[in-house]
Amino acid sequence: MRLPEKGLDRKALFERLETYRERDVDWRSGRVFGYVFDPGAEAMEVGKEAYAMFLTENGLDFTSFPSLMSLENDLVGMARAHLGGDEAVVGNFTSGGTESIILAVKTARDYARATRPQVGEPEMILPVTAHAAFHKAAHYLGVKVVQTGVNPNSFRADVAEMRRAVGPRTILLVGSAPSYTHGVVDPIEQMGALAWEKGILLHVDACMGGFLLPYLRRLGEPVPPFDLSVPGVTSISMDLHKYAYTPKGASIILYRDKELRRHQIFACSRWTGYTMVNNTIQSSKSGGPMAAAWAVLQFIGDEGYLELARRKLEAVRHVAEGIEAIPDLSLLTRPDMPLVAFSSETLDVFHLIDEMNGRGWYIQPALSYENSPKHVHLSISASNVAWVDRFLEDLRACVDIVKKTPPMEPAAVVGAGAEGVDLGDLGDEEVSALMEAAGISGGGLPSRMAGINDVLDGLPPEVRERLLTAYTNNAFVPDPEED
Repeated sequence: MRLPEKGLDRKALFERLETYRERDVDWRSGRVFGYVFDPGAEAMEVGKEAYAMFLTENGLDFTSFPSLMSLENDLVGMARAHLGGDEAVVGNFTSGGTESIILAVKTARDYARATRPQVGEPEMILPVTAHAAFHKAAHYLGVKVVQTGVNPNSFRADVAEMRRAVGPRTILLVGSAPSYTHGVVDPIEQMGALAWEKGILLHVDACMGGFLLPYLRRLGEPVPPFDLSVPGVTSISMDLHKYAYTPKGASIILYRDKELRRHQIFACSRWTGYTMVNNTIQSSKSGGPMAAAWAVLQFIGDEGYLELARRKLEAVRHVAEGIEAIPDLSLLTRPDMPLVAFSSETLDVFHLIDEMNGRGWYIQPALSYENSPKHVHLSISASNVAWVDRFLEDLRACVDIVKKTPPMEPAAVVGAGAEGVDLGDLGDEEVSALMEAAGISGGGLPSRMAGINDVLDGLPPEVRERLLTAYTNNAFVPDPEED
């Protein structure tokens, strides 16, 4: 694609933009269980208006735009009060959970460099349920991941195993509140005690649940301690664009004190340009997300969020009971959050997902890893609440259809593509052969994904990653230019 010789008029360009999203999931329908957290039309319009109002303000230099520093301090203050912090707690606004997590890992690495210079290759201990963003942070920042197991029934972190994994190079422990996959809160109190004993930092990934869990506790749910009120917790992250329903991207990273947060900040005076000091990863950044987050929080308010939490709590109970009432399905565990993971020993859940998506739903597939089997994931949001009865009705019908579907033989398909291939040392040709076998060649995807997901599920994780990297590398290529 080239720039048009003459600019398009507004009508034509917005019509063209509409064509780009024709195949997107219809998140406005209330039938999408993931990716978009819809607060309703009124709150969304408030967020959009505030976003547009501060769209061009640049967070690169807070001395030029002190409005953004005021908004950020307000948001951090609200987060600090919400997550059990005292007056020493500080933090910053980030673009999302991944940036917050990368900053937490960067801070732990640089804190260790300053206080434990004898540490060579730093290590952080992650339960296998910790978010993939920690692996991304490790990859970017040169920190080694040491994974530990979880309880096979509750999927909560095994603190005894984490204790055994602590070594002279350990700089960070990680817990989830909750883990994204299973929706359960790790034993943060015990992890905090371990971190305190060993003199190690502990980050709590509350990106998914940090905002909602305090409301669930107020509604009588037995939410375990997880925040900065727990001794040993040194940092915590909380996304606002999830269950606080603010526009993306909006997250908060909090630290126990300024001395720790100092290691997050980057400053550079070794060049000829403007003064460079960044409190987060981005330099130039729109003030829009920050203003939108501030506006939506103010607009919905504490009572509004408590009511939204009550509705979601009722919905997740209803969905969980409905799934358990279907003989061929079972919950992986009882969640602490409106996050539901369920699987089956009698039918292929990837075919079930295809059937449900064919009826206008969007539900997420999850591949097997360690003791977590392949399963279906639901993130239940306010927009889904009115649809849970219809969802369960369709789920029951689709289970009956899938029970009559011939089972997939992923091992045979993988074998066809992997014949004579050393899976531990794949080259481009071998990757292409496996992609052909999985049905993901040419940068396109079929309308039904069960076959692809079954093939991926039958491969070792490192091979899955090679295939996904190759597919993505092929997908993001501009179309050939037209004559």
